[in-house]
Amino acid sequence: MANAISNTFVSADAIGNREDLSDAINMISPTKTPFMSMVKKGKASAVKFEWQTDALATAANNKVNEGSDHTSTFTAATPTVRLHNYCQISEKEGLVSGTQDAVSKAGRKKELAYQVAKRGAEMKRDIEFALTNNTTLSATDARQTRGLPGWLATNCLVGAGAGAAPVVSTNTAPVAGTDRAFTESLLKSNLQSVWTAGGDPTVIMVGGALKQTLSTFTGNATRTDKSEDKKLYAAIDVYASDFGDLKVVANRFMPTDVAFVLDMDYWTLNYLRPITKTDLAKTGDAEKFMIIAEYGLEAGQEASSGQIRDVA
Repeated sequence: MANAISNTFVSADAIGNREDLSDAINMISPTKTPFMSMVKKGKASAVKFEWQTDALATAANNKVNEGSDHTSTFTAATPTVRLHNYCQISEKEGLVSGTQDAVSKAGRKKELAYQVAKRGAEMKRDIEFALTNNTTLSATDARQTRGLPGWLATNCLVGAGAGAAPVVSTNTAPVAGTDRAFTESLLKSNLQSVWTAGGDPTVIMVGGALKQTLSTFTGNATRTDKSEDKKLYAAIDVYASDFGDLKVVANRFMPTDVAFVLDMDYWTLNYLRPITKTDLAKTGDAEKFMIIAEYGLEAGQEASSGQIRDVA
């Protein structure tokens, strides 16, 4: 390798060379929030919101004598079940100096607008986490809304040992059991339980590892490779079951050892206060802001859905 001639003026000695900083900011953090995106949206009018559920009597061979007259015996009416949840408050805040907002920057024109958008994206991730991870509710500050794992009790498959389903009436969280493999047999069993209870699930929601496992399920299909388009098809995005087709959705923020089987018609995300930016009082040469939301999950009928816990 040849050496530079003595006294060559090189860039390392120069003053005033412009830096090469890309006018873009690359962010790898995921922002997709599938459950929050799919769930119905509603409105709460109090921090504690309530609803009622009911169920039909078990089908039976209903026959009576011709000309029968009911004069004294009537079937007792079954009262509805009253359920509730609490609104949880989530917030993100930021503080940007006047100087930083004014100087020329790479990747964004205004620092304040960039930080507001960033905190808003973080807020959605936090709400998704709460809805798919919270196992109990709490009425005391800081209030907590019960999420999917704490609602899905009727059709809940758990591992052996101490594994137990949540108990909604006593606000008891599910108890972890012994981990086992995520198998197609477990999925079929849960789907049948949900269907028997009256649900018509349309979504299977899993973490990344379980999504890959589910893509190995064979069902009754024979896999073929399409050599003409030079693609190897190794994923299942729709699972055609005996009880209907279900979309397989990967969720980065839900528990990694759980699979949700969901009838989305029975779930509602109720907002007491939707995601909102609030400007805080200015006390100096900086702009203060807060992103805030107050929300809770309504389980219109938890028996419409199911969960498979303790799987890997």
